[in-house]
Amino acid sequence: MKKNKSIIPILLVVAIVLFAGIFGVLKLTENTDGVGKAEKKLQKMISRIKPEETELIKGTVELTTTDLAEELPDIDKNPIVLHGNGEVDIEIMSSPEKAGEDYDGWLLEVAERFNADGVTIDGKRVSVSVRSISSGTAADYILSGKHVPAAYTPSNELWGEMLLSQGVELEMVEEKLVGNVAGILLSDKTKKKIEEKYGKVSLQTVVQGTVDNEIAMGYTNPFSSSTGLNFLLETLYTYDKDDLLSTTAVEGFASFQKNVPFVAYTTMQMREAAASGSLDGMVMEYQTYINSSDLRDYVFIPFGVRHDSPMYALGGLSGTEKKVLEAFTEYCMDMDSQKKAKEYGFNENEDYNSSLELDGKTILEAQKLWKDNKDSGNSITAVFVADVSGSMSGAPINELKESLINAGQYINEDNRIGLVSFSDRVSINLPIAAFDLNQRAYFNGAVNNLVALGGTATYDGITVAVDMLVKAKADDPNTKLVLFLLSDGKMNTGYDLNSIKSILEAYEIPVYSIAYGDEADMEELKLVSSVNEATTISADSDDVVYQLKNLFNAQM
Repeated sequence: MKKNKSIIPILLVVAIVLFAGIFGVLKLTENTDGVGKAEKKLQKMISRIKPEETELIKGTVELTTTDLAEELPDIDKNPIVLHGNGEVDIEIMSSPEKAGEDYDGWLLEVAERFNADGVTIDGKRVSVSVRSISSGTAADYILSGKHVPAAYTPSNELWGEMLLSQGVELEMVEEKLVGNVAGILLSDKTKKKIEEKYGKVSLQTVVQGTVDNEIAMGYTNPFSSSTGLNFLLETLYTYDKDDLLSTTAVEGFASFQKNVPFVAYTTMQMREAAASGSLDGMVMEYQTYINSSDLRDYVFIPFGVRHDSPMYALGGLSGTEKKVLEAFTEYCMDMDSQKKAKEYGFNENEDYNSSLELDGKTILEAQKLWKDNKDSGNSITAVFVADVSGSMSGAPINELKESLINAGQYINEDNRIGLVSFSDRVSINLPIAAFDLNQRAYFNGAVNNLVALGGTATYDGITVAVDMLVKAKADDPNTKLVLFLLSDGKMNTGYDLNSIKSILEAYEIPVYSIAYGDEADMEELKLVSSVNEATTISADSDDVVYQLKNLFNAQM
């Protein structure tokens, strides 16, 4: 009897081990089968499409960087949302969270009151006009000189510091118009997971959780997003509080970035990824968070410098114009305006402060560091899929060609690039290779020789690009795969999205869509981009290079 009893625990252990082994094999088989089925389907589709390779022709490569003022669209692309009508009127560029619609309209309400009150200065009736524009884009207009307003109120001081370091004449009128902070949003489940493993929830433990591959963290492009820039700087700061650009900080950031699924081109892309379950955490301003009912189940953890909307005066203002700005700033600071700000979600977390203090030169160097290190030593392999169907003839194809060549300067040399084009047939215009000077010359030559004619087999083109990417992954398992679709979205022949969707999902290849033409089918392009939480941008003729530059900064 004693022998039998002693055998029972052993049998239980054996059973558990066998079960675990069988379960693991089943899961492995399940994952392998998904890719295996996708591969079989992909090759069957490729055999039907029969893509042809075109002759490689080198084009001219301009080694000079495109002037920022030329890249930026006309300022009316970011219109004035409130017009003043005074004898003296000054324009204020404002970040959208306080100069937008609904709960983002605080500054507009204050400006309307100011304008309606009939304020007179130096014997003249004065007013303000407000232009809603992202902090980073506004900084680019000011830096380039393409459009310089009387005043500028970004989300935080980081942009002002960068402009000052680049020689822009800028004077702070008010350090804080309204209180706001940036933060990390975590689901309750993720919060508990961090607490159990690291003891408390903070930016430091979220960063460590990402390094340890415990959570999937997402943030926005630090070249254009105030919160994304703040997050980059604070992450570097966690590794070296004395020198954000030190080897220790860079190596630490690389270990963090290695497990970041992607850097979002827009906040909406990041939110959609979180909603789908692809992200456990994301970054956002508190004022947006508290006004978003779909985010109430998330926990908010503040980080970085405060987002208190400083007000700056730009150089060259007349004495009267400067008095107008000072008077309007006083309106923003009065009791009624500050009470209203609280109703809009501002002036919370007033006890939060950061020890992070940076000069503009360091911030600019941190952006460059991010661009060079965001892929953690792994290459990116991308294929551009260009629509050369008849509906792209004329302005759309010319814009596509010009924008691709001009934006190519923002693709890192160590990335691997290929090009496919499609009408009713598919051509491999450029096989994948490192984007060195030689490959860039072939890229420019291939793009210049694109001709728009015929039907639109969009998903045939995507299928061929996916096949190229999968083969590249076999040669370099650590490379990150990306596909860029440049099209008007009007497909009329070949495979459809349902045919390729399961393949895109199996290989987890994001498809970033760039829409060309005034009549582009944005909905169709958004559908294919939504498969793996990518995004779609509308590329008008006057801002497409600037749009692609921002996209490549985030993804390439």
